Amino acid sequence: MKKAAVYSLLSLLACTPVQAAVLSVCLEGAPEIFNPQLTSSGTTATVLGQIYDGLVSVKKGGSEIEPALAESWTVSGDQRTYTFKLRKGVKWQSNKSFTPSRDFDADDVLFTFDRMMKPDHPYAKVNGGNFITFSTKLADALESVTKVDAQTVAFRLKQPLAPFVGIMAHQSLAITSAEYAEALAKAGAKDQFDRDPVGTGPFALQAYQTNAAVRLKPFAESWGALAGIAERTAKVDAAVLVISTDASVRLQRALAGECLISLYPNLADREIIAKNPNLEVVQTPVPSVGFITFNFKDETFKDQRVREALAHAIDMKPLVDVIYNGMGVVTGSIVPPALWGHDASVGAHPYDPAKAKALLAAAGFPNGLSTQLWAVPVSRPYMPNGRRAAEMIQANWAAIGVKAEIVTYEWGEYIKRSRAGEAKIGMFGGIYDFPDPSQIPNNYFTCDSSGKPSPSNIGAWCNAEFIGLMNSAGTISDQAERTALYKKAQAVFHREVPAVILGGADDITAVNKRVKNFIPAIFGASRLSGVTVE
Repeated sequence: MKKAAVYSLLSLLACTPVQAAVLSVCLEGAPEIFNPQLTSSGTTATVLGQIYDGLVSVKKGGSEIEPALAESWTVSGDQRTYTFKLRKGVKWQSNKSFTPSRDFDADDVLFTFDRMMKPDHPYAKVNGGNFITFSTKLADALESVTKVDAQTVAFRLKQPLAPFVGIMAHQSLAITSAEYAEALAKAGAKDQFDRDPVGTGPFALQAYQTNAAVRLKPFAESWGALAGIAERTAKVDAAVLVISTDASVRLQRALAGECLISLYPNLADREIIAKNPNLEVVQTPVPSVGFITFNFKDETFKDQRVREALAHAIDMKPLVDVIYNGMGVVTGSIVPPALWGHDASVGAHPYDPAKAKALLAAAGFPNGLSTQLWAVPVSRPYMPNGRRAAEMIQANWAAIGVKAEIVTYEWGEYIKRSRAGEAKIGMFGGIYDFPDPSQIPNNYFTCDSSGKPSPSNIGAWCNAEFIGLMNSAGTISDQAERTALYKKAQAVFHREVPAVILGGADDITAVNKRVKNFIPAIFGASRLSGVTVE
């Protein structure tokens, strides 16, 4: 166990009275930023999901969309205008540099979306201005956001977008404070807006020790608490999220009682957790997909024969069996089996080293080639052990003359470098935040109308046929028609091999039996509100 992390946990716990109820959570990585708009990382969302709210959200532990900051919404007859009626009396949090003078209202919604929509907005380029989810899912679709009155906002789309309400439940589209932004602008401290958060959620940030721990305190005036909604109210005196990138360390802390909730333990450690009298294994069917993706800025990987060769050279079944500990399924589809729209007929590329060698030779590499293979450094449902997966792929490729150097970085740096297009062959993946097949394909494998890859499209694959099918599926509401289009898109993906699908599996969490009412999220990040400690 790393000393720095231990000291951080002790120092943060020391801030709490002895008899207080503290919920300690072992987190697999550090938050990269403290504004949800600037991230699509599930790890970061686990932290920020406690601090911020969106207009709508996915029901706790389910897949239904429910009201949050918007108490209701209506859709126009042409399916292009969504009008949200905002909740009254919602309080903003405060911090050492800001005390709000008003409640949440339509101005905050406009500020949040104007920042992402308008290139000349005062906050558009602050802290990089990379609005990942918005750029991928709404930038080309949203015509305008207008204030009807103080408690009503209308979103006008350029054309119907079937998953719009689901997209609005994505935690990256949480609402931020216009008044806070104005105060920081006057103080010449705009960058603080994304680093010292002010939200409306059940918890507020109390302290962050970089790469070590995050301490959250209850926000007593949150709208959930004021409305008496138990599952929207902080029920503990503090939540301490301890950053432990090593799954074995998270397990040991769970066994020792240091972390009452330990996220993403190794799937292979399921029995160890189950046999411990103080712990229970909570299994969650999380729709997710992991993959390795080829960099289309590299001439080598622009050749479809090279990509197909490397796909045929991976012995997928043993890889999935080992990495997902028998809980994964071999599939070549970008839409996972747990989600509607999945095409079961799209299988993994058959393991065929002889064919792989022939394809490489035809592409001009009769003696193989050298490249880099990046490995995800944290445990996620879509990739429980990135290093081991990379080693197995490396060994498979060596058999056909391909030398792959395994590269990895700390999680925040890994994401930053991947999105900068540095990975020759990158390992990435995603967890569905709302129940619609469009999310992961649109996030990771599409480009906007100008040909710019979405921020998470780390391989920069822009295929007009694939994008056209995805866009068409998003404009109609009939699920059967949408399914047919998604299946065609999956066939194009499989044919073109922009990436090799590695799989996904159910998630497990080690939860101390003293913890009550913790329900892991199926879509998005799990809430700590409503959770108690006995």
